[in-house]
Amino acid sequence: MRSTRSYTAVEVHAEGEQGTCYLGSVFDVPGATMRDKLRHVNEVDDSIRKFLCFEPRGRPQTSANLVFPSLDARADAGFIICQADRAHAMSGSNTICVVTALLETGTVPMVEPETRLALETAAGLIHVTATCRDGRCERVTFDGVPSFVEALDVPLSVPGLGDITVDVAYGGCYYVFADPAQFGVKLDRESARQVVDAGTAISLAARQSITVQHPEIPEIDFISYVMLIGDDDPANGSLRGATVLSGRVDRSPCGTGNSARLALLAARGQASVGSRFIARSLIDSEFVVEIIGETTVGDRPAVLPRISGRGWVVGTRTTTVDPTDPYPLGYVLSDVWGDEVGSQ
Repeated sequence: MRSTRSYTAVEVHAEGEQGTCYLGSVFDVPGATMRDKLRHVNEVDDSIRKFLCFEPRGRPQTSANLVFPSLDARADAGFIICQADRAHAMSGSNTICVVTALLETGTVPMVEPETRLALETAAGLIHVTATCRDGRCERVTFDGVPSFVEALDVPLSVPGLGDITVDVAYGGCYYVFADPAQFGVKLDRESARQVVDAGTAISLAARQSITVQHPEIPEIDFISYVMLIGDDDPANGSLRGATVLSGRVDRSPCGTGNSARLALLAARGQASVGSRFIARSLIDSEFVVEIIGETTVGDRPAVLPRISGRGWVVGTRTTTVDPTDPYPLGYVLSDVWGDEVGSQ
């Protein structure tokens, strides 16, 4: 085997959602901070994202977590998340994957029964408590970034679905939320394809008509995902949802999505400080999500979310390219990547 590029990673899944963790093996992303690195990938050179995420080396499920030493003295490491569409500032499931990989490889020393650490992300500093036993990271609990509502009950015309209303909120990334009862789609395993088709259509329509801009972080000015929500019972602490990305459904309950969702619940008087929920995905995996405080972001009221879930190491990975490979940066097709990504 011969290669001109080679990167080694630890493969982890968090409640079903895969996260590939490149622990310091990617050097060529300039920037002193994670915000700088996010900006570089999204605005200057995204070749590393395509190389790691696109076929034939990647797949629609790929989240390539680029983990770096942090210059922030408060942080043990920093990371950005590369996916099929772009690099993202924050992800709950990938935070769990990165922490699990850092501790179980010994990159960050594990302390039992609890390891406390902090991660620098482009969305802010994330404080983490990992429950550890017998050399394994059993559960990761982290305090997410301040989360707030951008807009409620926004009318949106969606080809194929008609006129619907959506909410827009931020939880580390910007989300568009829609109740699938508006267009007759169920939130269950058997309806995953319909969930993806509807979510993709909503995303395409929303990105054409809805603009967002984080009031304090200039790099976060785009809608990342659509989350379909429904079949909930907030009064009894139960939430259900499905985040759509890259032509597929997030297998985990979605940490940043539920952070934003906590802000929505608070805005509608359905949650407050101390409220705690079990959030479930389409495969019935679970995150514990709760509001631990209130704050403001700019002039907007915000909640402080806490997310808890489990991660498992499932293997290792070495990604390479032969110098004669005709697809050094890969490719995508809409048959498996969906309409949003498949045109790249």
